[in-house]
Amino acid sequence: MSKTVTYSSVAKKIIMSLAGLFLTSFLVIHLLINLLILFDKSLELFNQAAHFMATNPLIQTFQYVLFFGFILHIILGVVLQIQNWAARPVRYERKGSSEQSYFSKFMIHTGAIVFIFLIIHFANFFVKAKFGHIEPITYDSGTYENLGQLVVMLFSDGAYVIFYVIAILLLGFHLEHGFQSAFQSLGLNHSRYTPFIKGVGTVFSILVTLGFIAIPLVIYISF
Repeated sequence: MSKTVTYSSVAKKIIMSLAGLFLTSFLVIHLLINLLILFDKSLELFNQAAHFMATNPLIQTFQYVLFFGFILHIILGVVLQIQNWAARPVRYERKGSSEQSYFSKFMIHTGAIVFIFLIIHFANFFVKAKFGHIEPITYDSGTYENLGQLVVMLFSDGAYVIFYVIAILLLGFHLEHGFQSAFQSLGLNHSRYTPFIKGVGTVFSILVTLGFIAIPLVIYISF
């Protein structure tokens, strides 16, 4: 393999890793806003937060940066996977430890399924909120589009809840390996602090996964 190809692959991994770490910030913000539904059945807090996100010019600009990050992360992930397959047309007789990890072995598969889920989720929420008609609701604090009711309605469908939970579990698997892999691609790979990074990634992926799963389950059971 030429040095040019090697450097190109390294550059792609670094950019994909930075995009992936950037996207984790979106996951945290998205989770925190969605969790508001569980603490306020009137949905006022969630609708206020959603209104702020939808009307703030800075956040609306950031939204396009976020979309670009998603596309960049997906494209580079696919390109790197194809390059890996092309570089190793015949499987090694003895696999490396990283290849023995299910999270590592199936990153491209979990990523593809999560991508399909995001398209469906995007159509159900973002497209309806942006281009559809959402009934307004009035509180003492003001009048807002009742996006919270849209969330409750979708998560009242048992089939959608099951689909959502499975997709989030796969997202958790993707995060578990991706978090550590991102830092490794950035050159932060050392016996002293790699175990700590791996531990943080595992805890982060578990908390995010449990948080997102709790939302549809609580809504389906108690709303």
